[in-house]
Amino acid sequence: MKIGIFCVADHYPRELSRDLSRFYEELLEQVVAAEELGFSSFWIAEHHFHEYGAVPRPPIFLSAAARLTSRIRLGSAVVVLPFDNPLRTAEDFAMVDILSGGRLCLGVGSGYLKHEYEGFGVEPSSKRERFDESLDILRLAWSGKRFSYHGRYHKVDHVRLNVRPVQEPHPPVSIAILSDQAAPFVAQKGYGLMMIPYATTERVEELSAAVAAYRAGFREDNAGTSEQFDAPVVRFALHAYCDDRGLEPGLAALERYVRTRLYARQRSFDELDSRNLLAFGDPEKIARILDLYEGLGADELLLIVNFGGLAHRDVLASMSRIAACRAVML
Repeated sequence: MKIGIFCVADHYPRELSRDLSRFYEELLEQVVAAEELGFSSFWIAEHHFHEYGAVPRPPIFLSAAARLTSRIRLGSAVVVLPFDNPLRTAEDFAMVDILSGGRLCLGVGSGYLKHEYEGFGVEPSSKRERFDESLDILRLAWSGKRFSYHGRYHKVDHVRLNVRPVQEPHPPVSIAILSDQAAPFVAQKGYGLMMIPYATTERVEELSAAVAAYRAGFREDNAGTSEQFDAPVVRFALHAYCDDRGLEPGLAALERYVRTRLYARQRSFDELDSRNLLAFGDPEKIARILDLYEGLGADELLLIVNFGGLAHRDVLASMSRIAACRAVML
């Protein structure tokens, strides 16, 4: 199992004396540190119009990260496809793949925040169909061939991009889901699967059934075809904080993070910890949780180590301790 880093980029300008310029610099320093520590990937979220997330255009951030690194894979988690012109999405991320030397991983989703749909003037009831059309166009655009596409929301006539990704046939694509029942849909599409356990399940053990359904569906739906973007890959994301001297900084940051999230339901640390839906503790406990998720079928575990305004030095220290846990586990 690989271990990467995932950053929502939640920002708290009214509570913390840190402007966006400094925040972005810290995030880029964390990408560099992740590569130096041996993490497999670094993923950044897309959010708009709220301190919930401070990176509205992931391709810009990932392009900056590409120039500071040489090995670590760089991902978006997730690009909200219904908000943008799919040709623009294809162009932007083709450039990221070129600038990074073929290190892009693309996570996509349909979004779930009401204020973002209102801000872009997109009707939420249309998101599924918009998502499907955008994903189809992305696939066609990255083929390098001239193509046309006529959908309900997008029409493309005889277009061929002047930029193509480095990776062949395409950069790996994963679809993020907020319900275990959506796993077969991702399998049918032939893409990788991304899940955030604390937002999708009550008990971590339930994830194994979703993973099994996804892998079985992938084999059945894609038998005899070579057109899927990626092999069946399962990625889980969860919050992590590692310190053998005490958890106070991590707990305070998690409290702020949970308090300001726009989820329908807020869950306490005790509930999440007792159900292994986050990874907080000393190195030995972290190693056990990593082992647990590998046993559930994860190909890559994405750890959210920067959350709730946790101080930059504490993020880096936690990453370093987790990297040591990974070495112990392997």
